[in-house]
Amino acid sequence: MINLIKKIVFIFTIFFSTYFLTSNSFAADATVEMLNKLDKESMVFSKKIVRVDVGDTVFWKATDKGHNVEFIKKGVPEGVGKFKSKFNKDTEYKFTIPGIYAYWCTPHKNMGMIGFVVVGDDKSNLEAIKKLRYSSKSKKIVPDLINSL
Repeated sequence: MINLIKKIVFIFTIFFSTYFLTSNSFAADATVEMLNKLDKESMVFSKKIVRVDVGDTVFWKATDKGHNVEFIKKGVPEGVGKFKSKFNKDTEYKFTIPGIYAYWCTPHKNMGMIGFVVVGDDKSNLEAIKKLRYSSKSKKIVPDLINSL
């Protein structure tokens, strides 16, 4: 009887270890809130730079209304398609291609509501990110963000 219990415990341990090691429970996913105000800044993402691994997902939470997420044209690695979320809706994106992804909130991009996701610590498209046309407040804050990449 004791040997049977040991076998059951062993099988149980192997099954759950395998399940948790192969599931997404250990993924380094990230959450970014879309906010009207954070500290002394208005119209901001809670994190301006997010670093994830290939295969990770970033969740953008529509904490405050009036925001969305849009990848900036030519501000993503080659092979990445257009991504634009709906307004006032939580959204997510699974990153499968390494590189830097520049994004903004469409109606608040001129107010500096911009962010970057660095996937796989790959900065091979950094020069393309530097050449993007930013406007108004975004133009002023981007150089510091790029230096932080």
